[in-house]
Amino acid sequence: MSLKSTPDIASGSPALLTIDLSAIGENYAQLRSLAKGAQCAAVVKANAYGLGVDRVVPTLYDRGCRTFFVATVHEGIALRKLHNDTKIYILDGLFAGSESLFAEHKLAPVLGSLAMLKRWAALSALMDFKHPAALHLDTGMNRLGLDAADLKEFVEHQNSILSDINIDLVMSHLACADEPSHPANQKQLDDFSGFLSQLPFRPASLANSSGIFLDPDFHLSLVRPGIALYGGQPNMYASSAMRPVVSLITHISQVRKVEKGAAIGYGGAYIAQRPTVLATLPVGYADGYHRALGSTNDKNGASVYIGNYEAPVLGRVSMDLITVDVTDTPHELIAVGAPVELLGRQILIDDLAKAAGTISYEILTSLGTRYERQYIGE
Repeated sequence: MSLKSTPDIASGSPALLTIDLSAIGENYAQLRSLAKGAQCAAVVKANAYGLGVDRVVPTLYDRGCRTFFVATVHEGIALRKLHNDTKIYILDGLFAGSESLFAEHKLAPVLGSLAMLKRWAALSALMDFKHPAALHLDTGMNRLGLDAADLKEFVEHQNSILSDINIDLVMSHLACADEPSHPANQKQLDDFSGFLSQLPFRPASLANSSGIFLDPDFHLSLVRPGIALYGGQPNMYASSAMRPVVSLITHISQVRKVEKGAAIGYGGAYIAQRPTVLATLPVGYADGYHRALGSTNDKNGASVYIGNYEAPVLGRVSMDLITVDVTDTPHELIAVGAPVELLGRQILIDDLAKAAGTISYEILTSLGTRYERQYIGE
């Protein structure tokens, strides 16, 4: 593979997005090691968090991953085309009318309601098969899953229900695992353990990326990392736990000087406080560079790096453009066409997320379609 370090300006690409598949593989290996005796699955929903499921899943498969979680049945169908011997769970569950797709493509629904359980049992009886499914119990997220009342009814009728379907995993989801000391974590584990005690033994799963870094009691039979695979840090204390996976490099489109008092960008949101050298970059919120990353005189925004020099964003982020302050950047680094780091070695996805007031998940899944992409480390 011919590797690049800057976007191909001749092709019109505003930026070069580089995705390090070897880093994803190493992150998976580290998470599997941390989980010790538990099976390590992988969450690859939303096109592997925006990085390309067709490239990410084969990388994880080569590392030994055989169990994957996606959100929708159509994501599952696309994933099934890559490997025929994997277990694929559909987190959104079983919508009425989609039952035949699960059977046709060997997909396992995550059943989070009594109605879903009954529909899956009816399909199993109709087709005379017992394709696997997961049972989702709600332990505090209040989003999906059987609550205590549903579980009580399920337990009362479980013999008849389980005679018709194959539940091969019982799962719940941690709400606060990125805060290791949060009391909700232990409460959810205790509640989940209590629910499990009322059911026949099944492999159980509670830990997401952050949950893997909690006490080993949270690992149970299977862990389900997502954001940590892609370089996101699992909690506020693990600042360098995972290898960075993505870099995003753009280039300078134009350089100009403005006088003190000049208004910069839409709405004149930033007023230059000194004679300022500005560099304009061909990336904006249409490319996933969030509007919240802009600045005013009362609020700092994000920064980019030109070489080893930090350059703050000045003014609002436009749909296709941002302006940055390069007044203190060496003159030889700020020529038109010079490379600029938006994400990478000096700006991690969690850094950019913090500047935008969001989370690394949103940064990754927002990466625009106009970028030129390259994959390394295959």
